Amino acid sequence: MAKKAKKQQSGGTPATVALAAAGITYTVHSYDHDPSHPSYGEEAAEAMGVPPDRVFKTLVADVDGALTVAVVPVAGQLDLKALASAAGGKRATMADPALAERTTGYVRGGISPLGQRKKLPTVLDASAARHDTICVSAGRRGLEVELSPGDLARLTDAVLAPIGRA
Repeated sequence: MAKKAKKQQSGGTPATVALAAAGITYTVHSYDHDPSHPSYGEEAAEAMGVPPDRVFKTLVADVDGALTVAVVPVAGQLDLKALASAAGGKRATMADPALAERTTGYVRGGISPLGQRKKLPTVLDASAARHDTICVSAGRRGLEVELSPGDLARLTDAVLAPIGRA
């Protein structure tokens, strides 16, 4: 169900509201979240029937004391050293999950790079540019949004860099 530039929809998440406000074309995919699944991202890819290299997870890291968002394919892992470099820092570690939730306004497994409570510096893995569209969390478990990587990068002011590894 493609959507284009509607005002706030009832039941929308801050991510879908941000997309609509920006006039971005996107598609929402919902599925029944299984709390026992070992990986939120892999569960999303499986449930939507989308290759895991097109489904991206949103991770929050601490780069030299500043929270930074990393968006990488669910099929791989975040390279913390590459993230630090891309963000102009020296050292990156994963952020405390409770701090990530408080800062973004989302729960773990549902953190979206869009519509965060506090806009954080964002780095999008360069592999996203190989796809016409990618999927990222729409702001809650069981809800993904599909959009062009260029639109995601523009809306989040993301830097594109090779921060994922297989």
